Amino acid sequence: MSPAPRAHPCGPEPASACSLCPRLSCFLAEQRVLEPYWHNAPVPSFGPATARLLVVGLAPGMNGANRTGRPFTGDHAGVLLYETLLAFGFASGRYDARPDDGLSMADCMITNAVRCLPPLNKPTPAEINTCRPFLAARIASLPRLAAIVALGRIAHDTTLVALGHKRSAFPFGHGARHAVGHGLHLFDSYHCSRYNTNTGVLTPAMFRAVFADVRAHLTVS
Repeated sequence: MSPAPRAHPCGPEPASACSLCPRLSCFLAEQRVLEPYWHNAPVPSFGPATARLLVVGLAPGMNGANRTGRPFTGDHAGVLLYETLLAFGFASGRYDARPDDGLSMADCMITNAVRCLPPLNKPTPAEINTCRPFLAARIASLPRLAAIVALGRIAHDTTLVALGHKRSAFPFGHGARHAVGHGLHLFDSYHCSRYNTNTGVLTPAMFRAVFADVRAHLTVS
């Protein structure tokens, strides 16, 4: 039988002054000097504790979540993500790229593999490993969780490890679906980054197909 998510003593969210990753901590300190009115801290997960769906991204973007304090809010990736969530009933209201836009999540939570802004949007393997206990704790904190969407290979791999699986057991592939234990399924998507959408690696139709699969899964589960 596949392992069940385990609770972690660290809790699901890092402290606002988290310094577990020295490089990221120093980088955020620099950003607080440059942009003192931005969030410039670990970005908390967004959504209800009753969610059956968890969307796992990579890390906050400089002008997106690191600025606004809400995952995928204020950058290009958030436009496609929130439009898709709204279309499939995983969010309600209107996305206006501001944390006070009134948007609310419905049966869905969004988090990141790494909670702090990394230089050049590239966390190191050590930083991914250090932040993983928060992801594991977040997964364990959702009692109704039935589906996880991993946005990109890094999110896919660290989610598997957080669940106690080997990466090699469930290869990443856009549109892939993996039964990862106890009624929980992992769905893969290319990340909805500007680069992927501008180059055609990910189209809106491809992205919507993933969430259509998730919606169908949750309807019967």
